[in-house]
Amino acid sequence: MPTTLLPFAEPSTDWTAFHNFAALGGQGRISLTPRCNVACWFCHNEADVPPPLTRVDRTQQPRVRHYGAAEFLTLINVMMDAGLKRIFFTGGEPLTSPLAREVLTGLRPSGPDGSYTLITNGTRVRTHQSWLGKTPLDKIKVSLHYFSDESFKAIAGTRIGIDCVLDGIEAAREMFEHVELNCLLQKENAHEVRDILTFALDRRMPVQFIELVGTDFNESRAKSAVPADNIISHLRTLTSRERIEIVGVGQGRRIFDIDGVDVEVIHRNLGRHHVGQCGTCPVRPKCVEGFWALRADHAGGLQPCLLRDDLRLDIKHLMDDPGRLAEAIAGHVTAFTEGTL
Repeated sequence: MPTTLLPFAEPSTDWTAFHNFAALGGQGRISLTPRCNVACWFCHNEADVPPPLTRVDRTQQPRVRHYGAAEFLTLINVMMDAGLKRIFFTGGEPLTSPLAREVLTGLRPSGPDGSYTLITNGTRVRTHQSWLGKTPLDKIKVSLHYFSDESFKAIAGTRIGIDCVLDGIEAAREMFEHVELNCLLQKENAHEVRDILTFALDRRMPVQFIELVGTDFNESRAKSAVPADNIISHLRTLTSRERIEIVGVGQGRRIFDIDGVDVEVIHRNLGRHHVGQCGTCPVRPKCVEGFWALRADHAGGLQPCLLRDDLRLDIKHLMDDPGRLAEAIAGHVTAFTEGTL
């Protein structure tokens, strides 16, 4: 791939690995906050301390915030100027962040090949509707791992009612053309998965069913994870249009076309994207994803792997120098790809 240097980059900067990552569909995941108004048991919180752990042990707190909105916007612009096309806003719950409005309304247009996606639990979408619809977001993805007050409480440890989430989905649909759902498959929602599917199909919303990615944070309840076999079998009774995509980075996916609506099933049997650093990685046997995202957190770190926070790059001291910031990110991706970190 030809290398197009940023205007502020040194000629010696090697952009090959970064550009390849972007061309293969790699994501930039911007964690606006590690805080959340619910506490799903499986949460990995983009490699920060997750809310359920803080609830049971107040001494375990997420990293301290160092970024304001300006720093987040600088980082996003630098990565997109360098060629990254897909930016996802995560948390915690991103709409609990006091920076959410300033960051999301301050985004430049994503451009014809780019996209901005907000990943949310849906509970605060209606609350922020007055300004959220004015942002250049391209897509809202709502996590719907439950379909009743009982399962919502069992999974997320909350007294918030499921109607709040469902209303948030409707609010998102009022503002944005592209609204999707995702559902983590687990014992606690196994009896509701078909209801969630019907809910999505009735509204012609794409939906993903996802097998659990195990981390140290959710290991104690790993037995709650269930395979995708049952939902796959059910989907095959609804359509014969089925395909497998194993391209670019991230996990492969099985995609069912049901009357023009895509239903995706993501599970560990369909491949992943490992690079040089993965070759000798001590946690590779637990890794089902490989290298598919650059995770930026509010404390000033950039992490190429969910399971290895020892490979997290500290970039908060580079926010006043976009050129050096770009070079540092490119260098880190190169070193990770080549296995020299």
